[in-house]
Amino acid sequence: MKITDKIQIESKKEKDLAKLNNFSDYKKEIEKYIGKDTTELIAIVMGGGIFLGGSDIHLEPEETKVRLRLRMDGMLHDILDLDHDAYKSLLSRIKLLAGLKLNVYNRPQDGSFSIVLKNVEIEIRVSSLPADFGESIVMRILNPESLKNLEDLGLRPDLLETFKKEIKKPNGMIIVTGPTGSGKTTTLYAFLKNIQNPEIKVITIEDPIEYRLNGVSQTQVDHKKGYDFASGLRSIVRQDPDVILVGEIRDKETADISLQSALTGHLVFSTLHTNDAAGTIPRLISLGADSVNIGPAINMVIAQRLVRKVCKKCSKTRKPNEKELEALQKALHGIHKELLPEKTLIAEPKGCKMCNNTGYKGRVGIFEKFLIDDELESLILTKPSIPDIKKHLHEKGFLTMYQDGIIKVLNQETTIEEVKRVTKEN
Repeated sequence: MKITDKIQIESKKEKDLAKLNNFSDYKKEIEKYIGKDTTELIAIVMGGGIFLGGSDIHLEPEETKVRLRLRMDGMLHDILDLDHDAYKSLLSRIKLLAGLKLNVYNRPQDGSFSIVLKNVEIEIRVSSLPADFGESIVMRILNPESLKNLEDLGLRPDLLETFKKEIKKPNGMIIVTGPTGSGKTTTLYAFLKNIQNPEIKVITIEDPIEYRLNGVSQTQVDHKKGYDFASGLRSIVRQDPDVILVGEIRDKETADISLQSALTGHLVFSTLHTNDAAGTIPRLISLGADSVNIGPAINMVIAQRLVRKVCKKCSKTRKPNEKELEALQKALHGIHKELLPEKTLIAEPKGCKMCNNTGYKGRVGIFEKFLIDDELESLILTKPSIPDIKKHLHEKGFLTMYQDGIIKVLNQETTIEEVKRVTKEN
């Protein structure tokens, strides 16, 4: 196998990797190549991680060993330990593939390479970080097959209908909030996939570009050249776009230009780091955005998290116990009855070979949203606190992420424990 910035896995090896069903098989396959051809070893590590559905592969040096771990469904799992000699060889080859400097080991570096599987080119983003016992490596897997359509996000029917309606509007702003890894980019890309057509021009500014989208002009910030979100956005609005995606609003200038763009005939999608939807307005105000512009510019605010789905192969359904029933009833008090199933049954994860004995396989989004109406627009002018906004929203029948998650619990998609884990509800 030739050493380049692209790994092409042979069809026979690809078929072997496609048969991997669990971490144990993955470990055994990796062990076959340790101490042999290092590029082959990288191909097995990366290819196996991709077929298992992993999002990141971690190599973490410790005093006597190097841990190889795979992040899947948001959780890290130990796969196996390498000795330092094997790791040094692996590290050199990864740095060579990713375009990192081999003689630099005392400062962070970033690079990338790609791997071709199933005739799909998958980008691997590589980050190296100096640590006590050697360089720690994280390889992010950007598999275009993980991109979802709007219908695949796990939206309730009423939310799906609202989202479809709002993203078809000719102007205004839609903000998606949540921490890193909550699926914000996946949601925004699903929006773009749904609305993209030859009659409109869509331009993005991202940091970095996660996935390539056909028919969309995508740009990436470059701080060394002075091309950041604010300066890029100023250039983008001169390109006659219909739709603009701003990867993240981080400062006053980006917030102001985004809001002005939404007010002057553009549909703007963006993200913001807040704990929930209600925190969006105070966050924009704290960045210095003019509250006079916020209400008229924003159409919809969304907050989301990702919860693990129960494994369909091994999970069973049962009636909730007294404590669980109390939690369900408390969460669902006042919810529209048409959103709830007739019978109160919940899923109980068991664990099997297919889900690596975790009881969970795959993830689904839980969401909350609000639209800006005249009353909320007036409230925004007073620069309200988060509790003020929450009080207004709940008076309007607002459903929280936690409640959306509980509905998914009753639909046997996930568990109460999972919903509490990501929403911090007690």
